[in-house]
Amino acid sequence: MTMTVTEDTPPSFEPTTVELTSVSDGKITNISLYSSRAEVTRVFRLEVRVGLNQVNISGLPNALDQNSLKVEGAGRATIHDVTISDLPAIDKPTTSDRLEELLRKRKNTEQAIDRCSLAIKALETYLGTLNVKDVGVAEVANIVKTYQTTGEGLDDELNRLRDELAKIDSETDSERQKLTGPAENQQLRKKVAVGVFADSAEEVEIKLVYGVQRASWKALYDVRVDMHAKEKPVELTYKASIIQNTGEDWKDVELTLETAEPTFGIGIPHLPTWTVSVFRPTPQPLRLAKSRSHSLRGTAALLGSDSPVRAQLVMQESDFREPSMAQMEASVGSKGNITATFVVPGKISIPSDGGTHSVTIVKLDLSAKMRWITVPKQEAKTHLSAKIKNASEYTLLGGQASIYVDGSFIARTGIPAVSPEETFDCPLGLDPSVRITYHPRSKKTTRTGFYNKITTHVYIQRITVFNSKTHAIDDLKVTDQFPVSDDSSITVKQISPALGDVLKEATSGEFKIPDKLKVSSGIFAQWNGADEPDVNVELLGKDGKFDWVCAVPAQGKVDLLMQYEVAAPPRTHITGL
Repeated sequence: MTMTVTEDTPPSFEPTTVELTSVSDGKITNISLYSSRAEVTRVFRLEVRVGLNQVNISGLPNALDQNSLKVEGAGRATIHDVTISDLPAIDKPTTSDRLEELLRKRKNTEQAIDRCSLAIKALETYLGTLNVKDVGVAEVANIVKTYQTTGEGLDDELNRLRDELAKIDSETDSERQKLTGPAENQQLRKKVAVGVFADSAEEVEIKLVYGVQRASWKALYDVRVDMHAKEKPVELTYKASIIQNTGEDWKDVELTLETAEPTFGIGIPHLPTWTVSVFRPTPQPLRLAKSRSHSLRGTAALLGSDSPVRAQLVMQESDFREPSMAQMEASVGSKGNITATFVVPGKISIPSDGGTHSVTIVKLDLSAKMRWITVPKQEAKTHLSAKIKNASEYTLLGGQASIYVDGSFIARTGIPAVSPEETFDCPLGLDPSVRITYHPRSKKTTRTGFYNKITTHVYIQRITVFNSKTHAIDDLKVTDQFPVSDDSSITVKQISPALGDVLKEATSGEFKIPDKLKVSSGIFAQWNGADEPDVNVELLGKDGKFDWVCAVPAQGKVDLLMQYEVAAPPRTHITGL
């Protein structure tokens, strides 16, 4: 709002009131968008008089967090006071003399249209009642001519009346809009009053920084893989899916995406007193505790009334609660938390419509190592996966990704949180050009021993992998498993591949990850999970699962042979084989 002032204007004891409307008089310059809210920076430029100026800024969003409001100024003026309030409801007139006149005119025009329509109908009825026996041939021409002339006049009058009615309706709508004014955005009902004391009459700048709810963003990705590319076969498009329904349209703003949770307000957290006491369970009604009372009394008699074990038992029985959903979410959210800030290139416009709007943060060309994985015991299908290295300065947040391989859409999957220079696995769907045959298992049984007879079952499992591609596959993982005995009378011996057990080093007594076992040219074996970064070495091989790691030539095949023995006393019924 502009005011005409002079340098000689003396300070006023009464404050000068300046009325501003947020949407029309201010401009949003920056948005810092968090996962569940946004921080808005809106700038106003105005002329102030010497002395106290009361600047009222109306039309701010209802979603404004009052504890987050900050007011900054630029110019030779001092901010004295800031208050926030809700705009009062305005009673608007519902009628006027002009509107009443238009409504009367409309009613008269509608009645005239009814009369004209009735006259046309009566003319047509009269023409239908004429009989050729009663009308001479010489009179027919005059009757028809009169009908046409009268009908044309009535049609013209009816059209004129309808046009008049449409004009009246248009004028009525305009008059009602004048009375009610433009439709107000009911989401913009907050008002901020700022007291500004100016030493001179000049233009100043007031900047409002405030947090609003009903705004959020999450990470989305497009992952495009070119199987023929030698270097950097993966193009990853990093996008943000934005939703905002704050009441304010964000037009041509600088957008910053934040991953940390915002902290609004200036209060210092307070630590309450931390006390400990003896646990005393709340007495329960007899009908609820009856089923448990006998067992607890019996345990108390055995342990003694002062036993710490008894106290622990009673606490476990009485104090157990299912974790709340908020606790579960907090537990999950605290793991692998990554904080990052992204500045979206250029100016962005996001309307306040509650819809989903996508913006691109960056496009990255990344290197990746392709890996083929199959578990033929469960399904004879080959899954393609890419181990992608995030060789960029951008932190990848967890989010959904659309996967494209050689231009074809494959599937949607999730991408974990990945820091710069970290790698992650990205599934790329099935590869039908790598065919797996899981042959029927063969079995041979022998009995040995004179006094302590033992029945030994020898099993052989063969797997054939055929690569129909025109290029070789360097890294194919075939996962299978040996049986594991949970009975001391049954022993399992792993013959091929002879991975053996994970042993402790004799010198340090620490577990070590065994090297891959070379089976033949281009074929290795390892315990399942041995190549994972977070592997528990002590548990390697305990579940019997292992991996063949092999290279398959173009238009070629490899045969994998697993062999093991299961021994048990005669007439032992072994289940699970």
